[in-house]
Amino acid sequence: MILGVYGMSTEYNLQHVYLSPTKSALIIVDMQNDFVHPDGKLFSTNSRNIIQPIHSLLNKARQSGVKVIFTQDTHFQNDPVEFPIWGEHVIKGSWGWQIIDELKPEEDDIIIEKLRYDAFFGTPLEHILRILKIDQLVIVGTVANICVLHTVSSAVLCNFKVSVPIDAISALNEFDYSLTLRQMDFLYKVQLTKESLVYFTDK
Repeated sequence: MILGVYGMSTEYNLQHVYLSPTKSALIIVDMQNDFVHPDGKLFSTNSRNIIQPIHSLLNKARQSGVKVIFTQDTHFQNDPVEFPIWGEHVIKGSWGWQIIDELKPEEDDIIIEKLRYDAFFGTPLEHILRILKIDQLVIVGTVANICVLHTVSSAVLCNFKVSVPIDAISALNEFDYSLTLRQMDFLYKVQLTKESLVYFTDK
């Protein structure tokens, strides 16, 4: 049960999700220092709570041979679109731009540098997934109602099957988090689940 800021509750049917290791990818959205580290320029305390669930999913994925993809929000000086909204953040090459040490990518992982909220917009992400014959995605990360939701939206509209563990996404506040789950469930028919209910197996 998810409690909203107005005292309302919404129940979601959290599903056991069984995914083929060869047809699946784990996409980790924007777990970068500027968003997740306490010294980051746009740090959100809620983002710290999802590190462990994501780490557990990473272990499952790597043990099963599932492709791991990190998105890395990437900006250059004087970005005219996002900096007026958020201020300067994740400048390419800076400490804040780096993915947090707790989830450090490995050599075989793929990193997608994205210039906007949506990891599919202006990037080779869809092309890479098609080449790898992947059609099932587990999407996690931050910020839930911004980069995660925009990425989920494009994934669904590109006809990928999407699962989202609700304990592995974070928002700036409870309202944004609840809104995100509502949109994923109602508008995109995403499989909502938890980290412990995700299994990479052909059985």
